[in-house]
Amino acid sequence: MATRQKKNLVIVESAAKARTLEKFLGRNFRVRASLGHVRDLPKSKLGVDTEHGFAPQYLVPKEKKEIVKHLKEEARDVDVVYLATDPDREGEAIAWHLVQAIDLAGDSKPVHRIEFHEVTKNAVLQAVASPRRIDMQRVDAQQARRILDRLVGYKMSPLLWRKVKGGLSAGRVQSVAVRLVVDREREIQGFTPLEYWTLEAELAKRGPVRRGSPQSFRAALVEKNGQKIELRSEAETTQVVADLEDARYAVADVRRKEQARHPAAPFTTSTLQQEASRKLNFTAKRTMAVAQHLYEGVDIGGNESVGLITYMRTDSTTIASVALDEARELIARKYGPELLPEAPRVYKTRSRLAQEAHEAIRPTSVFREPQQMKPYLTPEQFRLYDLVWKRFVASQMASALYDVTIVDVDAARAGGSRYLFRVSGSRIKFAGFITVYREGKDDGEVDEEGREPLPPLEAGELLDLLQLLPEQHFTQPPPRYTEATLVKALEEKGIGRPSTYAPTLSTIQERGYVEMVERRFHPTELGMLVNDLLVEHFTDIVDVDFTAVMEEKLDEIARGERQWVPVVEEF
Repeated sequence: MATRQKKNLVIVESAAKARTLEKFLGRNFRVRASLGHVRDLPKSKLGVDTEHGFAPQYLVPKEKKEIVKHLKEEARDVDVVYLATDPDREGEAIAWHLVQAIDLAGDSKPVHRIEFHEVTKNAVLQAVASPRRIDMQRVDAQQARRILDRLVGYKMSPLLWRKVKGGLSAGRVQSVAVRLVVDREREIQGFTPLEYWTLEAELAKRGPVRRGSPQSFRAALVEKNGQKIELRSEAETTQVVADLEDARYAVADVRRKEQARHPAAPFTTSTLQQEASRKLNFTAKRTMAVAQHLYEGVDIGGNESVGLITYMRTDSTTIASVALDEARELIARKYGPELLPEAPRVYKTRSRLAQEAHEAIRPTSVFREPQQMKPYLTPEQFRLYDLVWKRFVASQMASALYDVTIVDVDAARAGGSRYLFRVSGSRIKFAGFITVYREGKDDGEVDEEGREPLPPLEAGELLDLLQLLPEQHFTQPPPRYTEATLVKALEEKGIGRPSTYAPTLSTIQERGYVEMVERRFHPTELGMLVNDLLVEHFTDIVDVDFTAVMEEKLDEIARGERQWVPVVEEF
């Protein structure tokens, strides 16, 4: 007699992921969605027993009662339950809450936690074949974060209701983000511009110039009589110009070197949000929504659904060896073996707080090229997928090589002062990775590729002065934050996690604390008032360093190095 096939229930977070998984798993698997969290702290009260170990009082929200009821019924009717929530602390906590909410804790049937970083058939089947228990250290780190945020909100918000107006709220991470914007605005308001001048000489080679070479070039004044020169006024500059009008110009030194430029690491959540802001004009929220669709699965024809990118909430730049092999094969075939470095590139994760062994954001297969996928994607999905694909492929390509020339020019007349002008030029010698991808730039970042090539020059040769170009400038205040630079600042200062950047930026705008003007954050009057009150009454909580230290402690809980209750007690 044939043995009865076991019935399995797989619970994921989203309906889109459920549809994709159903196509991968056989008839004996039902896949259902919890649609995010199924339990949370109550909305109308603190819900944390501060007298007894900060015990949280979790409830099933009204809008989730029907979902929980259906999941309970489904779970009763199967032999095994798999919890396939997202592979991060939030996902781990949702899995644990599901066990409690649908009464699986006391059930005799096996309940497995499975984790995959890409929604592909292979990854899902491997996860089902190697289940594990729920990681309570990760759950505790998430619980501690939720309870800390609740305590902060309940301590700080009533102050705002009393002093400003009802309905306002404050949060641990969002208040620090507002503080960064307000502090930057005050820096700008208090900034006193200082006058300074620059002086360039437009010079030309004497005699014939090689065909295709530039005829003239501009060099900047850097020294007077061997000392660095700074021009502070028009009078000073006019004096120097008069001194230089009849000077003799000659090449003092020519230095040539080869300079390598290396590709950027594949995307993390932060760098994806920054680059999508710079290149696609996407908000962080929009970037994450589009990335979520690409991760959860796209119908690519022939009844095939597949996740096109790996999990998009990560601060790791690790890459799976199978993905490296694929990338190297594609580069050699599509772009030529000369664009392939000798060994795969390994990137060190920059964040000291990088979360549990995640991967960078990359295509689930580089052989699914953007143009091939274009018919199955919305314009937004295509643009983001194209960005992720190119960044990943470029990250495994050979460095670009530049021929850089630095020229010093002496300018002096008999018995007068001696001046030194300097110019550098560059030519691409070998395009390498920039064949595929160039990284975007923020305010104040210099683009190495912006240097013009120079005519062929040798030490000792005389030059003709075409004109002197004095220019007045004023020092500039620091720029206001864009979405890209604010996300970068939050990450560099260790504030929040990959999952918090987009909701934080949305929240501070929705609350009316900041507004976007020409793609830059400006604090509102309300934002400045709220910030000043919080800085006065809750100095530690809205302190950047204090918030970063709290993130470290939450990470230590996740690694099992601390217990969550003492951390909350200490706070």
